[in-house]
Amino acid sequence: MLTVHASAVAWDGRAVLIAGASGCGKSTLALELLAFGCCLIADDATILQSDNGQLIASCPPALSGLIEARGTGLLNAQNLSRAPVTLCITLDQTETERLPPWRTVTYLGHSIPLLHKVETGHFAAAVLQYVKLGRRS
Repeated sequence: MLTVHASAVAWDGRAVLIAGASGCGKSTLALELLAFGCCLIADDATILQSDNGQLIASCPPALSGLIEARGTGLLNAQNLSRAPVTLCITLDQTETERLPPWRTVTYLGHSIPLLHKVETGHFAAAVLQYVKLGRRS
């Protein structure tokens, strides 16, 4: 088991792990994805564990169902207790390529697709579309 400094949301039982330094926008991206219908798994601290060949994201009990919105406060959110991670995003690096190469990150022996931050207004929508139907190589 590993606790990472990341937020996690899920669409249809598939989790997106959003990692990055404090103040980089993890909760902001998570809130945008919640507005599109995702469920919150965890905000700012996510527990990862290997289970039946999958990397599973869950939330520390004290933080369950809560997400911080800077300047607004702690908000209640529809939450999901756990889900397999299908995509990781790092907000510490900005994508510079229009059609980026296939990247992965490894947690607990599981290789997961990785995206870098995209500084456009459509990033949250693109992430959701990726989770729904995938990406061409």
